Amino acid sequence: MDTQLAVSLITADIEDGGSMLSATWSDGRASRFPAIWLADNRPEGRQGTEGQRLVDALELPEIVTVRSASVVAAGVEVAFSCFERPSLFDPSWLREHALDAVSRAARRRATQLWSGALAESLPAETYDSITSDGTALARWLGYVDRLGFALLHGVPARPGMVCEVVGLFGYVRETNYGRLFDVKPLEQPLNLAFSAMALGNHTDNPYRDPVPQLQLLHCLEAAGEGGESVVVDGFAAADRLRREAPSAFAMLARTNASFRYVEMGVVDLRNAAPLIELDLEGNVRTVRYNNRSIGPLDIEADEAAAFYAAYRQFGRLLHDPAMTVGFRMRQGDLFIVDNRRVLHGRRGFSGGRRHLQGTYADADSLMSKLRILAGRG
Repeated sequence: MDTQLAVSLITADIEDGGSMLSATWSDGRASRFPAIWLADNRPEGRQGTEGQRLVDALELPEIVTVRSASVVAAGVEVAFSCFERPSLFDPSWLREHALDAVSRAARRRATQLWSGALAESLPAETYDSITSDGTALARWLGYVDRLGFALLHGVPARPGMVCEVVGLFGYVRETNYGRLFDVKPLEQPLNLAFSAMALGNHTDNPYRDPVPQLQLLHCLEAAGEGGESVVVDGFAAADRLRREAPSAFAMLARTNASFRYVEMGVVDLRNAAPLIELDLEGNVRTVRYNNRSIGPLDIEADEAAAFYAAYRQFGRLLHDPAMTVGFRMRQGDLFIVDNRRVLHGRRGFSGGRRHLQGTYADADSLMSKLRILAGRG
């Protein structure tokens, strides 16, 4: 996002018969504001600068034009043909919400794709630092926003602490697994996560809609042998698939896969969605990959072979050692992943109990906290 105080508005000119306002800025950028957009965003139509709207767009006239516009000491005074009084816009607000391509690109989340090289400098903070220093907390949350993954060391090895960490930025999302859940070997587990088996890289709960956006796992007791955790950037793998096999990428992006989780008589969760979900601009917004809960697929018989070829190719990338990061969790370690992006798994283990506690949360509260800490909210 631009630093508003460093840029000033130079001119504000009417174009296209009043249907557009053209602004030029001191850094040379040019922005165009449609009259209907300006009318819908008049400062007097909100309860405070960023408050809720007081006027519905349905109340706007069918035709809106700008009659006059001038840069004054207090801002930009815009007079509309359909309103008696002119509106005074704050130039910094206009700049922050400008519709030119450069301004819109600056507002997009700055995600950073990564590969196995991330192991050389894992994104990590300590529990003591993030609970005593807002800058450290912002840095840790920033890792999650940018990389989709972060570690936390020195979390007290007490049951329930994983929920307290969530409380530093948001709220626990409770599921059929409870407010929190214990990940430790059971003799007859209903879910293979509660065993000592190796788990392939996966996203959690793709059988839900919406999927839990964040997952946290806290180590109360480490494994004696094995049990290393593994993470991989699903966005980076999808980007690589798009470059190396565009037809396979397109197949996974346009085809719904079926996911299901059943505990007989207790829960039957189902969802159908693409393994690679795109936004309206073609960017990857969600990756779903969980071999334990996929299928049977509901697709055209003639497309099955191509789907499985693409699915297997994507799976190989998601397990490519060059793409993955492995680390051993010790008592008091915690990691957080953006479950829409970063897959996690583990290697099989023996010796020790390897007791983790996990919980889910949603990303909206994390992003809210990050904006507040950065002074943007």
